[in-house]
Amino acid sequence: MIMDKSVEVVVLLLSFLSIAAFNFGFHSGDPKVVCTERERQALLSFKKGLTDPSDRLSSWAGDEECCTWKGVGCNNITGNVVELHLGNPISYIGESEAYVRSKLGGDINPALLELKHLNYLDLSLNDFGGIAIPSFLGLLRDLSYLNLTEAGFGGRIPHQLGNLSSLRYLDLGMGYNYIYADDLGWLSHLKSLEYLDMSYVDLHRAVDWLQVVNKIPSLLELRLFYCQLDNIPPSLGYVNLTSLVVLDLSYNSFNYTIPSWLFNLSNSLIHLDLRANSLQGQIPNAIGNLKSLQFLDLSSNVNIEGRIPSILWNLCNMRVLYMSSNNFKGEIGSVGNVSGCIGKNLELLDLSLNQLTGHVPNWLGQLRSLKHLHLHVNSLYGPIPSSLGSILSLRQILLFNNELNGTLSKNLGQLSNLEVLDIGSNSLGGIVTETHFSKLSKLKRLDMSSNSFVFKLVNSSWIPPFQLEYIGMGSCIMGPRFPPWIRTQKSLYFLDFSKARISDTVPIWFWNLASRISYIYLSDNQIGGEISNIMLKSESIDLSSNCLKGQLPRLSSNVAVLRLSKNSISGPLSPILCEKMDEEKNLTILDLSENLLSGELSQCWMNWKFLTYINLGSNNLSGKIPSSMGSLFSLRSLHLRNNNFFGGLPPSLQNCTNLEFIDLGENKFSGNIPNWMGERITDLLALRLQSNEFSGHIPPQICHLTSLLILDLAHNSLSGVIPRCLHNFSLMDTAQDINGRFHLVEQIIFSSYEESILVVSKGIESEYKSILRFVRSIDLSSNNLYGIIPTEISDLSALNFLNLSRNQLEGKIPEKIGGMAALESLDLSRNDLFGEIPQSMSNLTFLSHLDLSHNNLSGTIPLSTQLQSFGAFSYIGNAKLCGAPLNNNCPGDEEFEGLDNVVNNEEESEMTWFYISMGPGFVVGFWGIFGVLLFKKTWRYAYFRFLENKIDQLYVTVVLKLYCLKRKLKKNQVGG
Repeated sequence: MIMDKSVEVVVLLLSFLSIAAFNFGFHSGDPKVVCTERERQALLSFKKGLTDPSDRLSSWAGDEECCTWKGVGCNNITGNVVELHLGNPISYIGESEAYVRSKLGGDINPALLELKHLNYLDLSLNDFGGIAIPSFLGLLRDLSYLNLTEAGFGGRIPHQLGNLSSLRYLDLGMGYNYIYADDLGWLSHLKSLEYLDMSYVDLHRAVDWLQVVNKIPSLLELRLFYCQLDNIPPSLGYVNLTSLVVLDLSYNSFNYTIPSWLFNLSNSLIHLDLRANSLQGQIPNAIGNLKSLQFLDLSSNVNIEGRIPSILWNLCNMRVLYMSSNNFKGEIGSVGNVSGCIGKNLELLDLSLNQLTGHVPNWLGQLRSLKHLHLHVNSLYGPIPSSLGSILSLRQILLFNNELNGTLSKNLGQLSNLEVLDIGSNSLGGIVTETHFSKLSKLKRLDMSSNSFVFKLVNSSWIPPFQLEYIGMGSCIMGPRFPPWIRTQKSLYFLDFSKARISDTVPIWFWNLASRISYIYLSDNQIGGEISNIMLKSESIDLSSNCLKGQLPRLSSNVAVLRLSKNSISGPLSPILCEKMDEEKNLTILDLSENLLSGELSQCWMNWKFLTYINLGSNNLSGKIPSSMGSLFSLRSLHLRNNNFFGGLPPSLQNCTNLEFIDLGENKFSGNIPNWMGERITDLLALRLQSNEFSGHIPPQICHLTSLLILDLAHNSLSGVIPRCLHNFSLMDTAQDINGRFHLVEQIIFSSYEESILVVSKGIESEYKSILRFVRSIDLSSNNLYGIIPTEISDLSALNFLNLSRNQLEGKIPEKIGGMAALESLDLSRNDLFGEIPQSMSNLTFLSHLDLSHNNLSGTIPLSTQLQSFGAFSYIGNAKLCGAPLNNNCPGDEEFEGLDNVVNNEEESEMTWFYISMGPGFVVGFWGIFGVLLFKKTWRYAYFRFLENKIDQLYVTVVLKLYCLKRKLKKNQVGG
């Protein structure tokens, strides 16, 4: 978050004035100033109770005067110790080793009470191990400044601090240590308090917190960030906080409307932060009373709704306005008749992540001081207004993820201070030339991806005025040549030219430039060239779906993501796997699928311990899976489909206990499916072993895979019965979204991998990607399984696809199969099933593919809209099966033969009547309806009764006719 500079200056100035006031007379380090022996001994006793890993209190020793000790300040007249500056002097940078070592700890010795004139005590950013704040600090009556922020104290805040009547600065913001206050009544005694920070202190028990704080009229700054407050009174009888400049109540749980008393702080309030609460309702127009307000943050209150009040633009001093992640709807609106201050001081406007619609308003061009414009992730449409090109102060324009259309105005090329332009994921288009960037000399980030821009440079040797760090041009037309101007960009760390219609050979200079780019995305083009001798150094590289050839390139240890799928890369895999490196290899994602790779897999996998995703599918690889793959303890996805691998699965693979996706289909693997598949690898979401040579029984241990979504063992030589325990697949009994399980690589910035797998659904093999998490499938077809279909399988109510065809199954179809309400495809064909089709199957309303053919089923096909919608081929090969849509009648269907004749005769009569009456109907129609019916009431009633009867007769006739027509068509199909 960007802090408004003027607010920061005001706050710092106030703090400086406060500190300066009570530091008058302070002096430190002057050898002429002599501290008293009593205070010197008190400091030594205090030091004795402390732990000091970095020895930063080493000067507190010997016979030296204590006024020269580090962190000690004395009055330069009396020699009394008046200040202790013992806060951690090392800057906090990610808990660095130096920062941690420099933390003081231990106990706070009561000897501090000997420092009778102490008015400044700073113990911040230390670690006192969760001990309570000493209650005796309340006896230091001259204390004006007390800073205990993130000092590692815990427990209850002592009420004795209320005795510090001279206190002007109190900071108890405790970071992540648990500390609480059950009552804040003691605060009301601090009549001189100007600064109060109790952030991260648990105050949910202090129900009267606002009434107490309201009794401190001297308060200038109040920070109660993340205090678990859940009550905020909507009104106060009398607002006493007339001097308040900064109010931060963010990250609490206020489930109310914005309280009205806030708008009475009109004379002083400069900074108001209410973000990340549960505030609700609309923003009242009374917010216009806060005439001095410069910083307003109402973001991340998802229940704040309605339109953005135009009165906001009357706040002439406003510089920073955050209103993102709310529920604002409608258009941003017009400024109407607001005062002439519109745009005078506003520097940051953030209305992102709302539901705003309409155009980006032209009046934004009046915000002459605007530096940051954030309108991303809304539903704004129309063009980007050219008026934005007149705001020369702009540094950021974020309009991505909207519905903007039209072309890009050349006026934006005049924004000489612009650093970020992100308009990606819209419907913008048109031709873009160098004119659009003519004066963007400070541009660092340019994202125009997921639009339809066409880049046409007038000058092919164009040298851009900028040095970009981030280029996002995915789905924009950059080709057919590889853009030569990229060569001039020396500061790039991110480059996306995916789907850019580039059909050029990669220039040699690009690989030198690429060695300095961390993230490269050139997928889905027709880029050619030889990559055999290239050294790839980028952290993430996606060159998939191109025309690259040669052998695999070399990798530096820095590479974490390598995607080269769908190219023409040949040769063995071993050179890339077995190359020795001095540094640890960081490769996490390896996708080389759909190439021409050949040879066997080497035993070098132990060198790649961070590998999470491996896809080598659709190559010409052969041999056995090497045992060294069992050393990939981080592996979560293994795709080896459509190669020539053979042999059994190595026992070492059971060490990869984090595996979630296994696809070994279309190979020549043999032997039994190992028991450890369900005993050790228990988090599997998808197991695909289709089209191999596995034999033996389906191990019952497979039922331990309770998270399984897809089980595909089709086209093998498996025998035995179907395990009755398949109902243990608990995720097949629920349609819950398990999206969190699909984020395979969570820590790689700008790199996302979308898991995919092939599933036979509705008789067709389809690849599932984005909706894979919703798919539930079991395919055991084309094996030698026998026995009955377990009734327990009917418990899988969320299963979408079930294929048990081409086995030797017998018995009846489970009676409760209709409970599988989510079934879309059911194939039980070519087995030895007998008995009737269960009536419950008529409940399968989502069923769109059904094959029960070539069994021994008998009886009548149950009548339902769903079952009669399938052709006869879904039921043929069952000699004793009858009823629609089959041609053979069931007992009792003879009366329908006579019904056919009746329908045919009635159809002929109806058609004759229709043709005879057509001509006269046109002639008398007008008078029959508008004439007679208009003047004769009794005729009008009789006519409509007649019409109603005819409609009823016609309805019955049509129904019978359609039924007979359908039967005739079925007969013709079967006869053909």
